[in-house]
Amino acid sequence: MQIEVYDMQANGSEISITLEAVCDSFSSLLWDVEYYRCGQFEIYIAANPRNLAVFQIGKIIGRDDDKTHFGIIESVVLETDAENGDYLAVTGRFLMSLLSRRIIYPTLSFTSKTSYGEMLQKAVRQNCLLNGSRLIPGLQIGTIFGTCWEQTARLQVSYANLMEWIYKICELIGGTANIRLQETTVNSGQYKMLFELSEGIDRSILQEENPHLVFSDSYNNLLNFAYSADCSAHTNTAYILGCGEGDARKRTMFFHGDEPQNLDRYEVYVDVKDIQQETQNSGETVQISDEEYLELLQEKGAENLVPITESSESTIAVDGRQYQYNKDYFVGDYVTVQHERFGLSQPRIQLIGMVESFDQNGRGLTPTFKV
Repeated sequence: MQIEVYDMQANGSEISITLEAVCDSFSSLLWDVEYYRCGQFEIYIAANPRNLAVFQIGKIIGRDDDKTHFGIIESVVLETDAENGDYLAVTGRFLMSLLSRRIIYPTLSFTSKTSYGEMLQKAVRQNCLLNGSRLIPGLQIGTIFGTCWEQTARLQVSYANLMEWIYKICELIGGTANIRLQETTVNSGQYKMLFELSEGIDRSILQEENPHLVFSDSYNNLLNFAYSADCSAHTNTAYILGCGEGDARKRTMFFHGDEPQNLDRYEVYVDVKDIQQETQNSGETVQISDEEYLELLQEKGAENLVPITESSESTIAVDGRQYQYNKDYFVGDYVTVQHERFGLSQPRIQLIGMVESFDQNGRGLTPTFKV
């Protein structure tokens, strides 16, 4: 595995991304791919004039064996040590972090039923792709994969951090967002950035369309294992109040399925007074009907519900005799995790994160699962 370093230069609305260096000698690398938040990386490498010149803030980091995830350097620290040598600590987040540099402005409003995929693409177009000072050069809209993005809703949002809002929607519907590099033409050495939406694949024992993927201590592919369940932050019933004053404020409730009752009911108050009962259409102010407005409020209620957290962190075998990461399964997929010694079985649990580590001990895989 080799680390690739790309130089990114913006010139107005255009951008030039070129492969500058390839590095196969480093002390350690952590490559943290996340499904519902922005991934990150950390590189420790010997400090010398060449590496100091190459590993600079703003450079893009990739891997020759991963053409889906790319990072951007956000921090470089030089550490000198007379006994152990001089090192660079290079850290950053994946390219989705570019969207954290924008807020949603002006208000983004969908008063008619619109798919979530279309909503997120419009949010990126409106805040990142229009000519002017807010343009992110080189960014383009890519593909959508997965039926979760076909779900529809009414929605109004303003001033939220664009990246954080996108990941909030991802967690709400079960999809993910990513920005990757793609050559403009084959072997040109020039690249563009593609904003893409996708969905994990079900590989658990509860389905028959795909081969089953089971991590278990009895299969010797589940090594260290930690399990947790937490309902301290759980909410399942939202009271949402919108525009207006006092008793005249618009209000509604939201819950999934049957209304929770008694000890099973966990309530939360959601104040969204900033959601207005009007929108702009071709420069004309249009009043939103009460029914449509209440649906906007309910969408905010759905975003603020917190499920009972059931998760596990593990160390899994990386020898590839059974399953190979990024070949047989990927972050976002649903798998089965069993720990027979403790009688724990999670027949369908989502792989929401994977930390790959490379150091003198070899390669390690540390996944995070969540129901």
